[in-house]
Amino acid sequence: MNAPARNARLGATLLAVTALLGACAVGPDYHRPEVSTPPDWKTDGYWRLAQPSHAPLQPDWWKGFREPALDALETQALAQNQTLAAAVAHYDQAQATLSGISAQRLPEVDASFGLARQRISSNRPVTSYSSSSMSTVQNNVQAGLGVSYDTDLFGRIRRQVEGARASAEQAADDLTNARLVLTTQLATAYFQLRALDAEIQVLDESVTLQQKALDYVSAQHDLGAVSGLNVLQQQSELDTTRVQARLLHQQRDQYEHAIAALVGVPAPAFSVPAGTLPGTLPPIPLGVPSDILQRRPDVASAERGMAAANAQIGVAKAAFFPSLTLNPGIGWQSTEFANLLSAPSLLWTVGTLATQAIFDGGRRQAGVDFASAGYRAVEANYRQTVLTAFQQVQDGVAGLSVLDAAARESHAAVVDAQRLLSLANDRYSGGLTAYLTVITAQQGLLASERQDVQIRGQQLVLSVALVKALGGGWLPPSDTSSDSYNAQR
Repeated sequence: MNAPARNARLGATLLAVTALLGACAVGPDYHRPEVSTPPDWKTDGYWRLAQPSHAPLQPDWWKGFREPALDALETQALAQNQTLAAAVAHYDQAQATLSGISAQRLPEVDASFGLARQRISSNRPVTSYSSSSMSTVQNNVQAGLGVSYDTDLFGRIRRQVEGARASAEQAADDLTNARLVLTTQLATAYFQLRALDAEIQVLDESVTLQQKALDYVSAQHDLGAVSGLNVLQQQSELDTTRVQARLLHQQRDQYEHAIAALVGVPAPAFSVPAGTLPGTLPPIPLGVPSDILQRRPDVASAERGMAAANAQIGVAKAAFFPSLTLNPGIGWQSTEFANLLSAPSLLWTVGTLATQAIFDGGRRQAGVDFASAGYRAVEANYRQTVLTAFQQVQDGVAGLSVLDAAARESHAAVVDAQRLLSLANDRYSGGLTAYLTVITAQQGLLASERQDVQIRGQQLVLSVALVKALGGGWLPPSDTSSDSYNAQR
């Protein structure tokens, strides 16, 4: 067999061996760990399931409350919130990192060009290439192309790409979770503000009624029909109610300032006009507990963190195996620019560099141990995130069930307190009871009405918390480039 044929056969053999070795990647392949999920949520007779119960929430879930003011604020927050803008930037960073690491799978080609004029010493050593020791001045023109390619025999780069892709998907989930946190924080602050609006309205109406009562008692006192004690009692009750209203206005201001920060507007330049609480709660589709693994972006983010950590184990294990880098190059060198691209000026090199660690004092094994411990940590974080998700949904379901019953009882208490105040006024006018009975009835009615609007506000806030616990309408992307990412879902 002639030399060219032997060289061709050897080259083909090397390529085949390289491809065979490159088909394997050391380290464990990723599989999402199983977590135990209950078959259904614990509910009672007060809970009303949305129909269909397994339908996902809408991404713009807040529109279910039918609050135009909230819709406008949510739109403004999604466009201007700086925390969300930072999450977008982190996602872009993760995508850039993935692109940079993926580029390592391709050869790197470098071009070079040099132009110099130099004087060669006459006292230089005489070599076999130059028998003359005369001093000369000459040009040196060089141009060349160099290639560097890591064959990735044992999958180190592939594991790095796998980890970077999982990290990019995790960043996408984190971005979606940041959106969910933002929209739920805003809705929570909005409904807390509206609950205070309703409570302030109750106090304002109470102030009006108590002022009329004070005017009546004062007129009775002027006629000598009642003592000054009745007037002082009514005045004290009126002053106390006014103080409570002022304190509620201070709380409302704080929620208004919080909303301003969420929508990206300076607090001094922002205001929310007074409004009322929504009359009804939107239906919230629960689904089954296993849906949480697909619905919540923080659960998905924790799962992608496991995939990234698993890939790092492969990267650490690949350090034990040899690496092979190919470094071919071609170029031209001449003393004259006009002759640079001529055949005599051609030069080339074909080379490879193989490295294998012999002794490192346990550094590489420490890297594997570190990566393995990191995986165990993120796996524990994933399992805890799932448990917390189950807890939050069950808290929402149980809380809304209790508040549903409490709201009905609270409304009945308001009706009873109104009747009691009317009866107390009639009995006092007839001289059958002391005025303290009227004061007590006024206090009872005010407490019942405040409790009623507080419960309605708690229902709205807890509904938002349940929406957040269910994932707020998010579902994992169906068009992701990672087949394994889809397969795990």
